[in-house]
Amino acid sequence: METRFYEGCGREGPIRCIFLCEFHPIAGPKVSCQFPDEYISKEIFDAINVYIIPKPPLQRCLMTINALGHKIIGYPVRIENPRYERNAYMFNLCFVCDTWARTVQYEPVVKKLAEHLTTMEEENRFLSDAAVGGAKLPTILAHLLYDLNTHKTASIVEGETMMHLKVVEVWQEVPLVRDHDVPVFLKPLEHESNWDLTTTQVLPYIDGYNHISKIASETDVEITLVKSCIQNLVYYGVVSLVPILKYSNMYRGTPGLSRLFKDVNLQKECINYVASGTILPSIRDVLQIYCNLLQGSTLKSVCARFAPNVKCIDERKLIIFGLLHKLIKCLRKYPIYVRDPAEGDKSPDGLRRLFTGTLCIDRICCLANMDLVQLEHIIENDPDVTVVWSFIDGFGAFRVSQNT
Repeated sequence: METRFYEGCGREGPIRCIFLCEFHPIAGPKVSCQFPDEYISKEIFDAINVYIIPKPPLQRCLMTINALGHKIIGYPVRIENPRYERNAYMFNLCFVCDTWARTVQYEPVVKKLAEHLTTMEEENRFLSDAAVGGAKLPTILAHLLYDLNTHKTASIVEGETMMHLKVVEVWQEVPLVRDHDVPVFLKPLEHESNWDLTTTQVLPYIDGYNHISKIASETDVEITLVKSCIQNLVYYGVVSLVPILKYSNMYRGTPGLSRLFKDVNLQKECINYVASGTILPSIRDVLQIYCNLLQGSTLKSVCARFAPNVKCIDERKLIIFGLLHKLIKCLRKYPIYVRDPAEGDKSPDGLRRLFTGTLCIDRICCLANMDLVQLEHIIENDPDVTVVWSFIDGFGAFRVSQNT
């Protein structure tokens, strides 16, 4: 069955297996212990062992291998000592996760484990001598797997030494919150009584359509405080940011749209989200509209052709769902003032000073406190303004349209 999760989706997954591999002086790289048993087959290990027990330049570096249905996180170690047959002992304790899983949170744990095992090996050959640690390793790996998955913490006690491990959430950098960004709830908001005052004021105005400037105006809260509040909600995964929804916008499908053709669970979530009433639309109608969102066609023209309301589809929710799940992307419109050579070095005045190609019209509306229709009228009637359509924030275009 097609999974709705994919590499880069940002979702965390459990540790499926923990294994210890080492370089044997005669047999070469081999798995000396793993839990559960036989989770990593000999065939799979033989195909990727060159990356798990790598050459010296890659040793003592965190590594992640995503291949053959597994994502493997390790920290290969080489201990130089003449007591070993080849004057060195190489090992790697690895965590195995699903291919789609976000694993950055396990990297500090893997590294700390490797360093602790290095100390134990240097003190009493805990890893290389089966008589010392051979009988204990399977139990240690089993406890690690269970405790880290269940409690996000684990402890290893060996002799007089004890090590504590904790899986700490590693958050990605929070994106900059801008005046024209629109916050959208990622899940239904549960009743919460301990929000701060600003958040309590802002939450009722987050509806997927109000942008930051409008929220600040409606709530009579300083815009910097609103931005700080929304940034905090983005950080904790309560909301996400999307462009302002306008019928004059142009949207286009992304490669991620193919997931909606295959993933039954995503299809169910989609039709429930975009339904305009109690009657659910068909996934065929939903896909038809998504596939006809093309560069050069505005949302208004697509709605006129396919009448989403007649098909029980709320086109605004359709766009928001597509943006949140990266099924579609929005083209932004950037006006650029093209200086007339006759003006010499004279700087542009009025609105023209904002037509730099780095500010989209949504942001210019917020900065100039101007209605979108009014701004577009000014742009269309100015022969010295070029319009750039781009998928990225800032200057850089896929298509340029010159006003005539």
